[in-house]
Amino acid sequence: MKFVDEAVIKVEAGDGGNGCISFRREKFIPKGGPDGGDGGDGGHVYLVADSGLNTLVDFRHRRHHRAERGQNGSGRQMTGRKGETLFVRVPVGTRVNDADTEEFIGEVMAHGDQLLVARGGQHGLGNIHFKSSTNRAPRQATHGTPGERRTLHLELVLLADVGLLGLPNAGKSSLISAVSSARPKVADYPFTTLYPNLGVVRAGDDRSFVIADIPGVIEGAADGAGLGIQFLKHLSRTRLLLHLVDIAPIDGSSPAEAVRCILTEVARFGHELAERERWLVLTKCDLIDEAELAARRAALLDQLDWHGPVYGISSVTRQGLDGLVLALARRLEELRAQREDAANVTVDEPYDPLKS
Repeated sequence: MKFVDEAVIKVEAGDGGNGCISFRREKFIPKGGPDGGDGGDGGHVYLVADSGLNTLVDFRHRRHHRAERGQNGSGRQMTGRKGETLFVRVPVGTRVNDADTEEFIGEVMAHGDQLLVARGGQHGLGNIHFKSSTNRAPRQATHGTPGERRTLHLELVLLADVGLLGLPNAGKSSLISAVSSARPKVADYPFTTLYPNLGVVRAGDDRSFVIADIPGVIEGAADGAGLGIQFLKHLSRTRLLLHLVDIAPIDGSSPAEAVRCILTEVARFGHELAERERWLVLTKCDLIDEAELAARRAALLDQLDWHGPVYGISSVTRQGLDGLVLALARRLEELRAQREDAANVTVDEPYDPLKS
């Protein structure tokens, strides 16, 4: 199935039902008076997160979603039935914007989350509401109001703990296939990855995390070159980035320049990705001996003035993979604990002399 992470749909909430003009007509009751009932409210439109969906491809074929209209009122003060609320299923992690105004509406982040995107119209009033001492037989009622109509831009942003960055053929797909059950296409030519992949990495009996692989980013990606720039948004919710660089490129290119190229494109993309915690991972270390590897590593760190974590791995021989996975698991636990501590911080109530 083709991976689709963006879609534009139209949603229409139900119109409110109209009020009724009616008069009581019964034998032996010549002056029954007005008895027109109210209409029913129109149905709302909600987006509901469903963990069973992984793509927005269904919206390529069904773009129009309409909730039920409220029923009109009728005589004998009978109120019309409310329109059925429409629930539209979307993948977890879907972000919603108004396509016309670019207003951010909301996002659904967990299975079962609901987001109201179009509110149903209000019901109309029957003529029973307009009777008075001077108007015994009102022949007026109100129409229901129209439901909201919107064009929505749906954007799926994958939920992952760790994101992979790197030029094409840097070894991202090889890494995610080596540490998880994900099986992306792996080949000895660039751009083998055409859409994002997610993999669950096990670091023990009760320890696991999700890693995301996106198509390689190339120079000029922010201006539309290559595929990676349109998928960088999938790294916006990650807590940590692994920047993969080929330590032994067969074309003799500079690993330092490869790192700088990615950093430039990420900074131009924005979304604070450039400020995200980032680890440097040297790939394909099995292609050179230990002495040459140490020399290239030292030269690279010196050229980049790098002071963060650095790991050397080989996805083929599994060199360094266990250590990298355990370090990632520990760091993610630390970040999770920090986030929970920050959420539990209570702000002291300001002093109020009137309470003392």
